[in-house]
Amino acid sequence: MPSRSSARLAALTVAAVCSAASAVVLTSPAHADSVRVHDIQGTTRISPFAGQKVTDVPGIVTATRTYGSSKGFWIQDAAPDDNPATSEGVFVFTSSTPKVAVGDSVTVTGTVSEYVPGGTSSGNQSVTEITKPAITTASTGNAVPAPAVVDRHSVPGAYAPAGDTAAAGSVNGLPLDPSKYALDYYESLEGMNVQVADARVVTATDPYSELWVTVKPWEHRNRRGGTVYGSYDSQNTGRLQIQSLGSTAGFPKANVGDTLEGTTTGPLDFNQFGGYTLVASELGTLKSGGLQRETTRKQSDRELAVATYNVENLDPSDATFDKHASSIVHNLQSPDIVSLEEIQDDNGAKDDGTVGAGATVNKLIDAIVAAGGPKYDWRSIDPVNDQDGGEPGGNIRQVFLFNPERVSFVDRAGGDSTTAVGVTKVHGKAQLTASPGRIDPANAAWANSRKPLAGEFVFRGKTVFVIANHLNSKGGDQALTSQYQPPVRSSEVQRHAQATAVNAFVKDILAVQKNADVIALGDMNDFEFSGTAEILEGDGALWSAIKSLPKSERYTYDYQGNQQVLDQILISPAIRRGCDFEYDSVHVNAEFNDQISDHDPQVLRFRP
Repeated sequence: MPSRSSARLAALTVAAVCSAASAVVLTSPAHADSVRVHDIQGTTRISPFAGQKVTDVPGIVTATRTYGSSKGFWIQDAAPDDNPATSEGVFVFTSSTPKVAVGDSVTVTGTVSEYVPGGTSSGNQSVTEITKPAITTASTGNAVPAPAVVDRHSVPGAYAPAGDTAAAGSVNGLPLDPSKYALDYYESLEGMNVQVADARVVTATDPYSELWVTVKPWEHRNRRGGTVYGSYDSQNTGRLQIQSLGSTAGFPKANVGDTLEGTTTGPLDFNQFGGYTLVASELGTLKSGGLQRETTRKQSDRELAVATYNVENLDPSDATFDKHASSIVHNLQSPDIVSLEEIQDDNGAKDDGTVGAGATVNKLIDAIVAAGGPKYDWRSIDPVNDQDGGEPGGNIRQVFLFNPERVSFVDRAGGDSTTAVGVTKVHGKAQLTASPGRIDPANAAWANSRKPLAGEFVFRGKTVFVIANHLNSKGGDQALTSQYQPPVRSSEVQRHAQATAVNAFVKDILAVQKNADVIALGDMNDFEFSGTAEILEGDGALWSAIKSLPKSERYTYDYQGNQQVLDQILISPAIRRGCDFEYDSVHVNAEFNDQISDHDPQVLRFRP
């Protein structure tokens, strides 16, 4: 996930007055007198005063935001009520640099608005704000209300209530229960000054100067310091995004397992890029956890090592070739076959009809040789221009690298971007009609998405079928912090259709040769416990080998404090039954702030 100068930060908390498309449907404006912040926030996610003008709302300024298009300040009532469901803080959107200072005692007159970061179509929760404010300063230099302490004791174990079926699954109208649900607890603190202490980093600092911590040290912890997302009911309630109200130049460059020692304090905001966020006016001190990149073991002479690696939109203009090569040679120990995802065409995102990727691939191969690795050969099929999704003009595709000193590729003519590869029986064995070939490319399941690449390899006289995949991304799915609970995973529809096609092709191979060695691998863009994985595995045709690892070690990606599986290597029954395979998720990227890809590569070693 990618400087405060970016359009992304400008979009974080722009008030609804600036974007009608992002506003919750409100009541007709009215006038309300003598209300306080907790009255405005109310006991649900939507203010009972939404759309109404409020007058002389008192509060102490706890923080100001002077950058981007979300300029304004937070106030907090110094005389809170006794209802834990009502927040005592609220954001005042000024649109220009606020003229108040922290510690000012002010009264605010303005209109209450519910702003939905990302727009209503995103499904996100809204932020209660006071817009078009008139501000009166009564005094300065006042003590700021003590921050609410967010820790393992205060955050409930359940993540979110089930949404109201009468409201299309929205939780917006449900009474908050901050003692029972984590999302309700965080909502009850929206706009308030909060504090975390000695918080462990569970997602590394990204290019936008954001990181994630957990306030629950033992919640689904793994040995490298992250928190694992192991099911749809394991959202990890202690996760919290951290940003800074100060200069991003001093923002800590943290890796997973590091700690923000001491206290980190600031208002609790909500944005479209992670939900509840502590926007820190005071940041803890970074203490390194000493995390190191992993190195897998070298395969033996009799073991075939097959890897998958998403190299994140690699094109000849990138400066990451040497680092990718080093990872392949040293961390992955030069696998015999490497399935690469997100190889772009030879001029990257320039959309001029170029589809060939020879310059991209050969630059990587040369870098691997320079790093001390083998001289890999490669096979791929160029996509039809602008038909496979990804970055416009980039024409991403899957590519097989293979070490010709260890493994041979069976070239069989006939494979192209639009011709479907099939399976035939020759001398009692399965054989691809084309190698390399693409699986069912005319199938609507692959519309604007990468088509699977199938290839036939031979290792020590044994045929191994390898299918390289990059399934439909999770873009468009509602966030875990969505107002709709459970969130809608709309991207699954296409991904399930794709998984069905891959599973059917594997079954075609196994119908001809029951004991065939088949590997389907790549960026599946879905979890090992997902419906996508179940379809890929359907009827025992395949099995996701990452499930051979302990649950705490099953992750290839780190997103918003949840370490999760997106990349998988699935194996046919003959490989699984042999019980001589070994799987390794090699953590070289996802946990580090200086990552060269957001995915960790995976390696399978087995004896065909």
